[in-house]
Amino acid sequence: MKAPITEILLAGPRGFCAGVERAIDIVELALSVCKPPVYVRREIVHNQLVVETLRQQGAIFVDELDEVPEDATVIFSAHGISPEVRTEGARRRLRVIDATCPLVTKVHLEAIRYAREDYSIVLIGHEDHDEVIGTLGEAPDRIFVIADVDEVATLEVPNPDKIAYLTQTTLSVDDTRDVIEALRQRFPKIVGPSRNDICYATQNRQAAVKRLANDVDLLLVIGSNNSSNAIRLVEVARTEWLANARRVGITAGASTPEVLVTQTVEALRGQGVAVREVHVVEEDVRFALPQELAHMAEERGMTLPARTAMRQTI
Repeated sequence: MKAPITEILLAGPRGFCAGVERAIDIVELALSVCKPPVYVRREIVHNQLVVETLRQQGAIFVDELDEVPEDATVIFSAHGISPEVRTEGARRRLRVIDATCPLVTKVHLEAIRYAREDYSIVLIGHEDHDEVIGTLGEAPDRIFVIADVDEVATLEVPNPDKIAYLTQTTLSVDDTRDVIEALRQRFPKIVGPSRNDICYATQNRQAAVKRLANDVDLLLVIGSNNSSNAIRLVEVARTEWLANARRVGITAGASTPEVLVTQTVEALRGQGVAVREVHVVEEDVRFALPQELAHMAEERGMTLPARTAMRQTI
């Protein structure tokens, strides 16, 4: 007989990060201040509920820019784009609002810098992910994409003495550590960014999962199956798995709305089941909105509504 759930533990932090909040805010604000229609290239973030909610508010999601009429407003997703896409937007005279997460932009700028200095660049990530596709576009002739340690052994670059590495921001902290160590062993002169490219929110959510996994016998990760962030949390939870407990842990990927966590708790919660938050760290990051959005509002004699302020702006 299945043992009853005695306690539900909620990971903290979980759910929306600053980059996701910013991207969703950008679409909602654009819908309120820009002349319709407002198009969004690709999923603004990888979550079906978020995309469908914005679609119901009037956003038109497309796969490529050739689906957008000339002179229309289009928003680029939080995952970033290649220079080729940006050039196409300018060629077709589209009114562009860039919702790329600033931490992804940081990786793009690092790729551009290393390419200018004639480095071969190893990009640790998943080649089919939108973020990696966008970063690869910055220097396609100099970037080599690898996903795991095994690929390090077969990696060939023009000059082993001039090589750099970058990482997709939503990968597992543990996985990238192992790959970077393997790269350093094979290419002793490899260089990398001064700070880890794995974003603060990814690290915090993985740390919270590790903490939670020690105290539960089932850990649920709420998120979309195309969300890299959510998938990495599942992998972390599996590696930290411990049994012999009647408690259920719940976390959510960085693109998952809190309402889905609430609904999951209510579905699991029975009479007398306690719900407890387990916090690893408090987050207070807030990213500034793109200037082009403010300019579009000014053109129509409008001002952007104030966003709830946090203590740190990046």
